[in-house]
Amino acid sequence: MYRKGLTVLLFAMLLATSCSDETTIFNDDLQQDLWVENSEDALSSSISFASSGVLDIYEDSGLGSKAASAGREEQAGDYPLNLVAQVRPPDDPSRGPLTSSHVFVENDYALVSYNTVGEEYFGAVDIINIKDPAKPRLVSRLLFPNADINALISENGYVYAAGGLDAEVSVTATSNSFVAKIPAPNGKIDVSAGITYGFQQGFNANDLRISGDKLLVTSGKEGSLTIYNKSDLSIVNEFPYFDLRSIALSEDRVALLDAGSGLKILDASFQLIKEIPISTDLGLASKKTIDFQGDRIIVAEAGKGAGVYSESTGNLIEYLPIAINPDGITADERVTNAVVSNENVVLMANGGAGLCLNEEKDGALRPYGVVQLEGSINYVQSKGDYIIAASGREGLQIIKLNRPSESLESRCSDLPMYSGSSKLFVPEGQQLEYKGAKRFNNINVSGSLLLCGTWTVLNNVSINEGGLFEYRGHLFTGQNSARKEVRVGQNATLRVEGSLTIYGDLILEDGASLEFLGDASRANIFGQVIRGANVQISGSFEDVRNKF
Repeated sequence: MYRKGLTVLLFAMLLATSCSDETTIFNDDLQQDLWVENSEDALSSSISFASSGVLDIYEDSGLGSKAASAGREEQAGDYPLNLVAQVRPPDDPSRGPLTSSHVFVENDYALVSYNTVGEEYFGAVDIINIKDPAKPRLVSRLLFPNADINALISENGYVYAAGGLDAEVSVTATSNSFVAKIPAPNGKIDVSAGITYGFQQGFNANDLRISGDKLLVTSGKEGSLTIYNKSDLSIVNEFPYFDLRSIALSEDRVALLDAGSGLKILDASFQLIKEIPISTDLGLASKKTIDFQGDRIIVAEAGKGAGVYSESTGNLIEYLPIAINPDGITADERVTNAVVSNENVVLMANGGAGLCLNEEKDGALRPYGVVQLEGSINYVQSKGDYIIAASGREGLQIIKLNRPSESLESRCSDLPMYSGSSKLFVPEGQQLEYKGAKRFNNINVSGSLLLCGTWTVLNNVSINEGGLFEYRGHLFTGQNSARKEVRVGQNATLRVEGSLTIYGDLILEDGASLEFLGDASRANIFGQVIRGANVQISGSFEDVRNKF
C-alpha cells in the first residue's frame, strides 16, 4: 500500500537472452518485459507431491485433545482432509522465490498471484488446473518483473489482476495502482492477444471483485474504490478512501475494510448505508480480508484474530481467537491475514500460527483446530471441496475438504454415523457398518467392516488374515513425507467402490483379493503395489499412477 522503489530490470534482461525457445517474451506499452512460461517441463516441475497425504488437525488450540490429556482414548476426528499437492512459487535467481499473495478458485482452475516483499516490484500469475484432484497441473505462468500482483479474479476466459508498479518510470502508467485484463482462454495465458490496463489513485491496488459488467478495485493508502467497465477497463466512477484493504460482495451490497475507520457497507450504487467502527491496528501495508456469512461479516483483524460482526446491527458478535500451533511460535508471528467462509466452516490464515478451522454449531462459530501444514499461511480461499492456502515463499498448498457425497449418504442411509475411537479395530467374528466422514489414526480389521463416506487414516490400514474391509466412497491413508501402508493379509479381501489413495505401499499377501466395484473406481498409489502368490485383482478401475 506504500510506494516501493524501482530496481534495474537486470533479471528481465537476462531472461530475454537466456530463456529456452519455449519461453515467450512480450514487451507491452508499459515498458515491462512480461515472461510467459510455456515449457511443459518447467511448469510440471513446479508441482510437488513430496508432502502430500493425510492431514491431521491439532484440536483444542493445538495443546492436545481433552481425551488424551485425561488419559482417555482419542476419538476419531471430523473434517478428514488431505494435502493434494504444493505449487512452488516462481523463483528469481537474484532475489529468491516470490511470495504468494492471493488465491481465486473458478470451476476447474485455481489462480494464484505473487508479489515481492520489500522495496522491489516483481510479481506473477499462476493458473492451476484442479479438475482431477489426484493430478493438479500448472498450465500457465506469467511473470511481471516490474510490478507486484496483489489480487486476481477470473471470468469468461480473462484474468483480472490488481497490483502496484512505479509510475515514474512508465510512459503510460498514470499512477502506481493498476489493474490488468489478461486473456486466458481455457486456462492458458495468451499475451499475444493484448493486455488491457487501467489505473487509479493510491500506491497499490490490493483487492478486486466482479459485479455484473463492472470491475470493482480497491487501492490502499491515499487510494480509492474504483469502478471500471469490465470490457475495456474504462473508469465508470471513483470514490476516494483513506486506506482500503479489501472488498467483499453479498447480493446487492458491497463491504469495504478501511484501515482508518472500519467496515463500510455500500448499496448497489456504491453509496454508504452503514459504518461499523473497528479500532484494531491492522498494520502498515498489509492486506486484511473480509467475508460475508449470512448476516455476519468476518474480518481479519491482525493480532486479535477474526472479528465477527452483525451486518444488520453493526455489533461485534465475537472474536475468533488465534489458536497456537503445537510447535510454538513468537507473538509477532501470530497474525490473522485472511478469512473465508465455506458452508459451515470458517478458515483463518494466521501467518506463522497456521491455518485455523472454525465450525458453525447451533448458530455460533467455534474454533475447531489448526490444520497440520508447513509454512506461514498468508492467505486462504475455499470453494466447494477445496481449500487453497497461500504459504508465502512455501508456495501454494492444495487441500481436499472431503465432505461425504449425498449420493453415498442416500445409498447407505440406514447405517449409523460413526462416533468412536480414532483407532478403529474390528475383532474376528464381528461385523461393523458405518457411514460418515472422519479422521482415523489407524484401521485394523480382523472381522468385517463396511464404511460409507469419506475417511482419512494417518497411519496404517491392516486387513488381517480372512478379514473383509469394504467401503463405498473415498479412503486416504499416509503421507508422502511419512509413508504408510495398506496391508491386505492372507486370504483377506479389500473391496472398493470409489477411490483409494495411498501415500505409501499397497501390500497384497498370499491369496489376498482386491475388488473394484462399479465403473468409476480409481486407485492412486504413490508407493508400490507388492503382490504375494495367488493374489486376485478384479473389476474396472483407473490406475492413476500406473502402479498395477
